[in-house]
Amino acid sequence: MLTPHPNPLPKERGLVKMIKALAPFIGMFAVIALFHFTDFVLLKYYPPIANFGFFAVFFSSLFQEKTVIQKIALAAEPDADENVMRYTRNLTYVWAGFTFLNFLISLATVFASEKIWALYNGFISYFLIGTFFIIEYIVRGVKKRCWMANPAELMRKNGKEV
Repeated sequence: MLTPHPNPLPKERGLVKMIKALAPFIGMFAVIALFHFTDFVLLKYYPPIANFGFFAVFFSSLFQEKTVIQKIALAAEPDADENVMRYTRNLTYVWAGFTFLNFLISLATVFASEKIWALYNGFISYFLIGTFFIIEYIVRGVKKRCWMANPAELMRKNGKEV
């Protein structure tokens, strides 16, 4: 049986509470200062770096036994079947391609005007990602209904006895 620790942590003092409350504001002002006092050209490289990071995560996971999307699917549904694993592996290929394309476009906008850079990296890129999520969610639902509609047929296709 678990019992509470005899010496619980002391209550936070006023200064610690104040620092915790002000931390988000301090961080916000630090970012504003960074943008204000830094050459804008260098900041234009942030979206390509972030997009390349996402691409690297998806692409490198393709060389592992379970891709990053398969790991997420297994965390949500530990008894996921072979169809889900195949679908999520293929989805990882699609996300890797999408993030690489997004990286290339955001890199190209670095050399365009600030208006083009802001339009793509501040709106179009996020719109495309959101649209991709919505389309994938719809496709996943359709696929799931197909898998659930005829489990015996799926087992035959996978070489298992019914």
